[in-house]
Amino acid sequence: MTELQMGLIGLGTVAVVGVLAYNKWQERKHRHIAEQMLHSNHTDVLLSEGGEAVVQPEGEEEEYARLIERPAQPAAAQERVEPALEPVASVTEERREPVMQPAPTAPAMAMPLVREDGEGARVAPAPAAPAVPVAPVAPAPAPVFHAPAQEAPLAPPPPPAPLVDAASRAPSVEEDLTDIPDLPAPEPEAVVSGAPAMPVGPVPPALLSPQSDYIVSLETVDFIPACQFLQSQRDALLRVGKRITWIGFNERTGEWDHLADDSEVEYRRIQVGVQLADRRGALSDGELSVFHTALRQVAEEFMAVADLPPRKSALDQAFALDRFCADVDIQVGINVVATSQAFPGTKVRALAEAAGMTLGMDGVFTRRDDDGRVLYTLSNQGATPFSLESMKTTLVQGMTFLLDVPQVPNGDRVFNQMAEQARRFADTLHGVVVDDNRQPLTEPQLEPIRRQIGQYQGTMAKHGLTAGGSLALRLFS
Repeated sequence: MTELQMGLIGLGTVAVVGVLAYNKWQERKHRHIAEQMLHSNHTDVLLSEGGEAVVQPEGEEEEYARLIERPAQPAAAQERVEPALEPVASVTEERREPVMQPAPTAPAMAMPLVREDGEGARVAPAPAAPAVPVAPVAPAPAPVFHAPAQEAPLAPPPPPAPLVDAASRAPSVEEDLTDIPDLPAPEPEAVVSGAPAMPVGPVPPALLSPQSDYIVSLETVDFIPACQFLQSQRDALLRVGKRITWIGFNERTGEWDHLADDSEVEYRRIQVGVQLADRRGALSDGELSVFHTALRQVAEEFMAVADLPPRKSALDQAFALDRFCADVDIQVGINVVATSQAFPGTKVRALAEAAGMTLGMDGVFTRRDDDGRVLYTLSNQGATPFSLESMKTTLVQGMTFLLDVPQVPNGDRVFNQMAEQARRFADTLHGVVVDDNRQPLTEPQLEPIRRQIGQYQGTMAKHGLTAGGSLALRLFS
């Protein structure tokens, strides 16, 4: 070990010992100061023997100037002495400490007491005032207390009221109540910001339905714009051939909204559904696997809690739903064909517009109800669809009125309207109403078709699927 190391060790030891010694000295110093502050320089009056009070007046303790000794006497031998008030200026002797006297007996309190002084006059006893210095009174013969000789006994006086200064008297409860001003009613507590305005309601079947969709629920901690949800996994979801619906619960309106790319609304509760079946068939296992994986990645990206239903039961439900839809998916058509010469396109257009039908971009005339739902359509049997320009010169050999049974409410009534319109076209254009086999259709032949439409729509209603409803429009599209 080098000399430098030995020196450092020595310096460290000296420093530690110095710190310990300094701390010990400081502790002793503060203990001594505390003992001086807590030490009492005067004797406790209550603990002194013989009732003597020993006072050592010092600079700032003038309030203990003079404590007067009072000789102790037996309580039974003391005489009752009524204190007399003397001018304060004449007080030159020692103060007498007040002593508790035995209370008067019940007979003595039954009447007012008086005392005879030296001249025989009755003097009412003066009120005791132990707080005021009094002059000493020499021993005298015990006073004689008796009732007045010529006065009737009086009832016992009421107990004396406590001697309290009126200025310091506390007000009564009634006075307190009358002095209290009317306080305003408390205002209702404000709604905590950030809390939802209303509980989350059920999702409308028009948006998503467990009967027709495989639904994944997502719930995030923070509010996220709708566009971020839609942009996430967009490319992966394009490989799914079925309809995918994104909806979110709007915390402000308390309703479920369709998510849009251009929407600035932020959502925390999201539901995403893929349709189980449509007219192209049931949802395949591969499509469901892609959807399932994509939604799991969406949940990981936004740190959301995801509710992913089992896939196998969803596939079974998809195949069962597809079979049911195929059994009730029928379309009824009525054809109007020319007999000798073709129908002028201008006349066909005039009749269609007179019947309240409009020509769409797909080249088909459509009849809608007051709510905008499609009732039936009118299309050209030829290869060329209807158009405003071509109908000025084209000749129509035949046309078809078509009724989509699952998509139309009250199908039997709509069928009657469509059949009546077909007969009117045939009469005006000198054509004939036929079926798909080119056989004429008369009223007796239309009645079985009308009953069959009612049966199919009744079957749909038994399975909770209303013809023409929002769910039916999605499944039969």
